[in-house]
Amino acid sequence: MPTDEEQIRDLIERWAEAVHRGDMNGVVADHADDIVMFDVPPPYEGVRGIESYRRMWPPFFRWQAQGAVFEIETLDVTAGGDVAFAHALLRCGTPEQFAGNPENRLRLTFGLRRQGGRWVIAHEHHSFPIVDTDRDGGAEQEVRRLHQRWCEATAARDLDGMMAAVADDVVSYEHEEPLRYLGAEAVREVCRRNLGAPGVAVSLDIPDLKVIAREDLAVAWGLNHVRIKQTDGRFLSSWSRGTRVFERRDGAWVMIHQHLSVPYDPGAGEADTDSRP
Repeated sequence: MPTDEEQIRDLIERWAEAVHRGDMNGVVADHADDIVMFDVPPPYEGVRGIESYRRMWPPFFRWQAQGAVFEIETLDVTAGGDVAFAHALLRCGTPEQFAGNPENRLRLTFGLRRQGGRWVIAHEHHSFPIVDTDRDGGAEQEVRRLHQRWCEATAARDLDGMMAAVADDVVSYEHEEPLRYLGAEAVREVCRRNLGAPGVAVSLDIPDLKVIAREDLAVAWGLNHVRIKQTDGRFLSSWSRGTRVFERRDGAWVMIHQHLSVPYDPGAGEADTDSRP
């Protein structure tokens, strides 16, 4: 018969594996209905109740899909009669984040109670230590790498890859109507249309990209160069102007606003997509 400490260790390890798989049922399986979680992002008063806890995970799963790891490195458990606690350090981040700060770890504390003959998690506290991530321009480089992955996903016609770093609540000013697109699903539909018909190759490049990053906010701008290879082998080329705003959430940068445009001549009533730098 496993000891209480062994049961709790197995429970937490199963939870971490479910998080890494993006398995929502596995993540909530051993939690109390009145769970209270103090997470890395707001709300500052914590997440209370199993349904609120469940709603916190989908954005994390989407960030994790960018290639992040979620692995327990150390785990210590202390169990009493009906109450126990555990603390752990996890490797949680993308390869780019670990390249800039290889020692960074996610810190976790769990409070558990025995309920109906089994252990359940009643409290979680997640945090990262506050570090100066911009001391070597790390934040700027992360945002630049995000743009590079964006361009690579476009060339690969990988719609999920293109959307991986787009916030759920993004507001985008696209080339075409309506005036604004609200939410990731609306932007996803625009990206899907812009990838073109099957068999047509699309590439994106931002050769003069500029990035300014301070703390948890970054702004990037540049000229977007889109090339489309048609089925007959001919290429179509167009330029547009792009400004994008990013926020660091759960340790990763996501796009919260995008503004795209092309020069427009009111007198001629035409937009100029052929303008070059």
